[in-house]
This record gives sequence, C-alpha cells and structure tokens, in this order.
Amino acid sequence: MTTTHIWAVARIMLGWVFLWAFLDKLLGLGFATPGERSWLNGGSPTTGFLKGAADGPLGGLYGALAGHGWVDVLFMAGLLGVGAALILGVGMRVAAAAGTVMLLLMWGAALPLTTNPFLDDHVVYAVVLIGLAASDAGDTWGFGRRWAELTGGVPVLR
Repeated sequence: MTTTHIWAVARIMLGWVFLWAFLDKLLGLGFATPGERSWLNGGSPTTGFLKGAADGPLGGLYGALAGHGWVDVLFMAGLLGVGAALILGVGMRVAAAAGTVMLLLMWGAALPLTTNPFLDDHVVYAVVLIGLAASDAGDTWGFGRRWAELTGGVPVLR
C-alpha cells in the first residue's frame, strides 16, 4: 500500500466521521442523538453540545448560538457537505477549509479540555483535513481528477 492509498483511506474514514454525525443527528439513531431528539423529530442538532460549553471560556458565545435554526442548518449542511466531499474525493480544499473551521469551533466549545490541556481529536482531525487537501487525496479512489476537469482546474475548487 502506498502513501496515496493511506491518504485515500484516511479521507474516506474522516468523511464517514462527518457523514455519520450528520445521519445520527438527522435521524436520531441512538448513538450520540436519541431518536426523540433527532432533527427530524424537531430537536436541535446544536443545542446539547453548545449548551454543554457554558462552563468553558467561550460559553457565552456558544450558549447564545445554541438552538437557533440558522445555526442548526449551517451545522448540518457542513457535516453533510464535508462528509460527502471527503468520501467522493471532490472539492477537497473547500471541504478541508470548512471542516477545519467546524472542528476548531467544536474544539473551542469543548474547552477546558479534560484529558489534555490543549490537544484533542478535533485539532488532530483538522490537521488531517489540511493534509488531505494538500496531498490531493481525492484523486485516489475518488473523483478528484474528474472534479478538477469539471471545475476548470481552479485551484481553490480542487
């Protein structure tokens, strides 16, 4: 297995992390989101996590955002868009930028961290996203090359 294949596997796996979070919050599959709190049942996909940030240094900001419809829509669109882009291998640079912003915002909501004073999985995933975009990981086992042709080779859309 080559490094391009390892990046492709990482891309698909991380895409599934985002897509799974979207599906669980949408349908309430009972993992992180119980069925009665699913988005389809009228629950807010952002309320639980952001209300839990109330004790952190950014608690006021995140608490004010929790449960607003526009925040829920942006969050869910981000999870779906980043997850689908990673799995398909398209728009990797846009997906990496959007995913990195989402992950760093989630990291900020998780402060103070309980198991490490600085680093958690959100930061690690953000670095992996940047590596995926920089390595053109969508070209292996994905539609990255075809996507580049369709978008006229515009670097930011790659």
